Amino acid sequence: MIKNKTSKVIFVMGVSGAGKTSIGQLLAKNLHVDFIDADDHHPTSNIEKMSAGIPLTDEDRLPWLDNLHQIAKNHLNIGGVITCSALKEKYRDRLSRSIQDEIVWIYLKGSYDLIYKRMQNRNHHFMDAAMLKSQFETLEEPKDAIEIDIVDAPEIIVEKIINEIMMKAEIGVIGMGVMGKSLSRNLARNDFKVALYNRHVVGKEENIAIDFKQAYPELNQAQAFDDLQKFIQALERPRKVIVMVNAGAAIDAVLKSLLENLEAGDIVIDAGNSHYKETNRRIQLLQDNGLYFIGTGVSGGEKGALEGPSIMPSGDKLAYQKIQKYLENIAAKDDNGRPCCTYVGEQGSGHFVKMIHNGIEYAEMQLLAECNSILKHQGLSNEAIADIFEDWMKDLGSYLLGITVDILRKKDGDVYLLDRIMDKAANKGTGKWATSCIAESGVAATMIPAALFARYLSFFKEQRQMAAAHFSIQNKSSEERKVAKEELKNAYQFSRIINHHQGFSLIKSVSDQNEWKVNLSEIARIWTEGCIIKSDFMKSLANTSKDENPILFSEPWSSILKKSHKDIQNVVIKNVTNQLHVPCLMEALNYFHGIKIADGSANLIQAQRDYFGAHTYQLKGDESGKKYHTKWSD
Repeated sequence: MIKNKTSKVIFVMGVSGAGKTSIGQLLAKNLHVDFIDADDHHPTSNIEKMSAGIPLTDEDRLPWLDNLHQIAKNHLNIGGVITCSALKEKYRDRLSRSIQDEIVWIYLKGSYDLIYKRMQNRNHHFMDAAMLKSQFETLEEPKDAIEIDIVDAPEIIVEKIINEIMMKAEIGVIGMGVMGKSLSRNLARNDFKVALYNRHVVGKEENIAIDFKQAYPELNQAQAFDDLQKFIQALERPRKVIVMVNAGAAIDAVLKSLLENLEAGDIVIDAGNSHYKETNRRIQLLQDNGLYFIGTGVSGGEKGALEGPSIMPSGDKLAYQKIQKYLENIAAKDDNGRPCCTYVGEQGSGHFVKMIHNGIEYAEMQLLAECNSILKHQGLSNEAIADIFEDWMKDLGSYLLGITVDILRKKDGDVYLLDRIMDKAANKGTGKWATSCIAESGVAATMIPAALFARYLSFFKEQRQMAAAHFSIQNKSSEERKVAKEELKNAYQFSRIINHHQGFSLIKSVSDQNEWKVNLSEIARIWTEGCIIKSDFMKSLANTSKDENPILFSEPWSSILKKSHKDIQNVVIKNVTNQLHVPCLMEALNYFHGIKIADGSANLIQAQRDYFGAHTYQLKGDESGKKYHTKWSD
């Protein structure tokens, strides 16, 4: 980028005599962009009126303002300086509609006495006191402009304007943890001017942002702070702040500090793993203070955040449009080059969708762990299992399957690293939140809880060792209980279809309950790249509308379920006999059996409920919806 070059469109405004033309021309010259004098673009009817000494009405100005608006749009990619009095806020709104984020307003401010004196000293530019006073009375000072005192010489004023424009950061990032650093570098790589902030804690967190900036060449133009007020002052208006701190109390602490420093119209983006109900509360809190809060799910881990994650923003749609270009530019791109970022919906729907993404991820990981355990139980080596999974990649390619191949082959010296890792799986809360949501929503999404409880069970290592010794039962696997590779592959595919069906059904149900209108096909599309559950399967889902027809009943998935039903039955039966813990494979089969039974066992449960609690029941074939109660015993 050429020094002192900007692609922004700059409007220089102020009352007559403030120096708009001379400053605008000098500014355009210094920035190497076009200069446009608004007065040169009035329609003929306006020129004739003004020549006759007839004042223009607001209606007269509309075509003139629209003409200038189009000129501004034509200069969005090349930059330009437009001088225009724009005394009223409604004029500025019309000039900047739909391109607010690409415009910089410069307000040349001066006192009536100073401007009147200057006008008297100018040749061919005289305005009487009454006319100048009327302009001051009409003037509605802009709230989001760079305010420049005209007391200085034009050269100094232009230097101040350039410093303000070139030095202000477009977007700020709070929190220089792993994800915050990666997102910051991603923004900088996409040519955005970034401000970085990390708190200062003596002896613990000192110069974090400053040291980070110095470590990476792409951050050369970034500004780094450990003083929050200076960080806020470095941002252009409306300020746009991405918060990358731990969910919960840390977010609220940051918001409390921001509320003391931000102004009406500023936008806060929470790009961490917050609970969607907390996001709903924070949206309301900031709205009550004239600010915007965008809850944003981000998936892809450290590498995704740096190279292109999948991004799920939600909240006020107009506020999202002000930050859209930043998120879309740093997002991963799908096979058609479109950003893996979409406006999810109102409230905390973005964080909700990310939560369910993580729930699906839990089950996908557990399924692979179970498949690995089954093959291990049959005596296969890590290398042999890696070969099998690599072969699966041809038909069932996914990010998680691919990294599992790498993990199985990784050695620490002469020993496979996986064999040295303690079999205790941790979690950061999103699986638990998803499971709670499943219970609250009444959706039978059973595989996510199964995966979560498998992690919980894994953590009781000592009890498992005690139980293994206490309940030791010799049951060596025989040849007839071995699982064929193709059989296991089909069972794995069957379970993945059920997992995704449950996850998308859960999203639809909660979206309907909250009237979010989440587009399921669009969610699948933004999950095709950048995120942890990206896969060939997801790409197929993105090309199939799931809003009308659940995955379970859509082709080709329905046919695959029918064809592989026998295989997953065999896999589950054999491994129950082999005493292996395969909760997600079992739950996929259990769900399928439950969902395809037209007449189930729940009639007895409802009768029991009516017996002890008079909860009533409905009768088969009775379309009236009437509820009945029976006195079951004397």
